[in-house]
Amino acid sequence: MPHWKNASFPWNPSLKNEVEALRLATTSYEDKEFSAALDVEAYTRACAFLNGVKTYHNHPYQRVVGDVATIWQDGETRLLDYGGSDDGPVVLAVPSLINKSYILDLNEDQSFMRYVAQHGLRSFLIDWGDVGTAEKTMGLEDYVMGRLNRCLDEVIKQTGRPVCLVGYCMGGVLTTALTVMEPDKVAGLVLMATPWDFHAGQGRHKQVIQAYQLQLRSIINMMGVLPIDVIQALFAAIDPYGILQKFERFSKMVPDSLEAQKFVAMEDWLNDAVPLSGPVAEECLFDWYIDNRPVSGKWEMDGHFIDPQDIICPTLLFVPEKDRIVPVESALALAPLIQNAKVEKLPAGHIGMVTGRKAKEALYLPLCKWLLSHDFSKITKMP
Repeated sequence: MPHWKNASFPWNPSLKNEVEALRLATTSYEDKEFSAALDVEAYTRACAFLNGVKTYHNHPYQRVVGDVATIWQDGETRLLDYGGSDDGPVVLAVPSLINKSYILDLNEDQSFMRYVAQHGLRSFLIDWGDVGTAEKTMGLEDYVMGRLNRCLDEVIKQTGRPVCLVGYCMGGVLTTALTVMEPDKVAGLVLMATPWDFHAGQGRHKQVIQAYQLQLRSIINMMGVLPIDVIQALFAAIDPYGILQKFERFSKMVPDSLEAQKFVAMEDWLNDAVPLSGPVAEECLFDWYIDNRPVSGKWEMDGHFIDPQDIICPTLLFVPEKDRIVPVESALALAPLIQNAKVEKLPAGHIGMVTGRKAKEALYLPLCKWLLSHDFSKITKMP
């Protein structure tokens, strides 16, 4: 209340004008009356949140999709073949290491992979899987130059044609690195909501990670991984009220509506996360978010610094303008570093860009058209 009455919110100075306007609008009310109204509103929202969580837990939705062939596997990592045109461009989609790959194949109606396979592209998806015994000691170089590189070799072997990489979120950072390291193997590059400057924009990622750096290092050293619950807590800290608000909205949906089913599908995926191996967690949290090594040119792999200026293949960046996970400025930082890169901005959020109701027209279709408009007939280095 003292902060409110003084219009003093030092932790978020960008809201100064809005706070002042609200403060002036409530000056005619007594403190007790105002405080009581706040209590009622807080209680009402808490009840709606709890009701939303209960409804989610009891919802009957289950993800059902057609079988997809696994054509290669190493440890927990699998290469999935979604089929598609034998004459169209070959694409290998690369998701993040944090959440499971089926965000790109959420269900029959919301499936990036099935759409591109049905619209002229020969389509493959790398499924990183869980962190087993072999993966616990793996770092980013092991994933990029090992697992991802061998997946790319397998796709080239299977198709005998040039391959375009499609990276989503953290997967885009990994595909950028592999394209720099293996330029003869990559015919084209598509980056979706891919961060590069980890200090750019208004995101709170650095502040949150820096504040808990000692605890995070201790957990990683003790457990050998960054556990799922810790990862979820970090995401929650970036947008503390986001979880409350989304379940409050869900409590007002008709349970058997399509809208409710989509919410449950997304929430199931979000809660079906995987831990990060200790080395990967340290590199992502501390080398990326604190030291900002990618944009400063100090991210090293196999004795080489990863410099996007070395990328010469056709490149397209999709940047969602409502992204809270990857600030727009972070994603746009890659564009001027890659020769002749094209940028498409989308009126969507980080996850909505691939699963939202406008995803097909805003992302899937333009991506297919761009790939189909290029001649990827250059010779690809065979494994």
